[in-house]
Amino acid sequence: MLERLDSMLFKEFRQLRRDRWLLMRLVLPLVVQLFLFGYAATFTVHDVATAVLDQDASQASRALVSRFVASGRFRLVAAPADQAQLKRDIDDGSAVVGIVVPVGFQRALQGQGPAPLQVVVDGTNSNTALIAAGYVGQIVSAYSAQAAAALQRPHAPAHEAGVNIELEPRPWFNPGLLDTWFFIPGVIGSLTLLQVVTMTAFAIVREREVGTLEQIMVSPITPLEFILGKTLPSFVIGSATISLVTVLGTLWFGIPFVGSLAVMAVGAALFLLATIGLGLLLSTFSRTQQQAFALNFFFVNPFFILSGFAFPIAAMPRLLQWFTLINPLRYFLVVIRAVFLKGVGFAVLWPQLGALAGLAAAMLLLSVLRFRASLQS
Repeated sequence: MLERLDSMLFKEFRQLRRDRWLLMRLVLPLVVQLFLFGYAATFTVHDVATAVLDQDASQASRALVSRFVASGRFRLVAAPADQAQLKRDIDDGSAVVGIVVPVGFQRALQGQGPAPLQVVVDGTNSNTALIAAGYVGQIVSAYSAQAAAALQRPHAPAHEAGVNIELEPRPWFNPGLLDTWFFIPGVIGSLTLLQVVTMTAFAIVREREVGTLEQIMVSPITPLEFILGKTLPSFVIGSATISLVTVLGTLWFGIPFVGSLAVMAVGAALFLLATIGLGLLLSTFSRTQQQAFALNFFFVNPFFILSGFAFPIAAMPRLLQWFTLINPLRYFLVVIRAVFLKGVGFAVLWPQLGALAGLAAAMLLLSVLRFRASLQS
């Protein structure tokens, strides 16, 4: 088996070497799109998952929290019991914003002193963080204005007297709220998906069109070995792509890499296997390169849109949210942004890594089965 696989790999890499413009086609579009996204792209999101730690548990704190919920700008997803649980909610992506109402909040209001309110924002997505901080300011300002107006009313509730709230915004993981810190890690996954799926989608079709598929199939090589021979070169090229864009992102744009290379490598490997499996599967359904291109366009664009790169998945219709579960880019974006900016490890990212492993196994298995079926048709 190894000898036949070696021959298949030798053929693939030699065929790639004969294409003089291959390096240009693989590298130049990546670099151009990286700089376009890094400098020009910007998006606005409107759904903010929020965790509220109400340590005061008073009438005043509940009144303030109710304003956040009633505004429609914030969606209460968790009520952590302590700061450690709040940190975990933000680390694993369950919450984007954490609001901490400290003990003594109502007493401070009644005493006409400053009432501290801590707002913790996950700065991984700088656009969401900026919008969330603006919403917080608007809601607190409106609350303060109404409470101040209550001073003119007789028998006003004590908690509405002398309101003076001091906000302490603390963006985590992206203190400067820089767009590039959010976009560049996402670009790495998006460009890799586009390149790898496009490259592998033409793999079997090209062999069929030039007439070499029949010659390969009458050789001792098995369908599994043939798929492996198509997979490994794409895996090597995809790994080089991720490495290149990662280096450019960290060195040119100054994106911090605070996580583990091992976690990054495992996530990238599983993502590449899933995207290669998708490309090969599309290739088995195509008879010509035009058909492969059409299928590639039909799948890659929706995968990009439904990945969470530009638009929050939580804001999508329920049916589309279910469709994103089979999108490998959705999980890889969570992994790569968490590794780059949060520094979390396997203990937090195992659901995403497990989903990528399942998708990779399923797509590669379907590719082999579908390839066998296509040989008989």
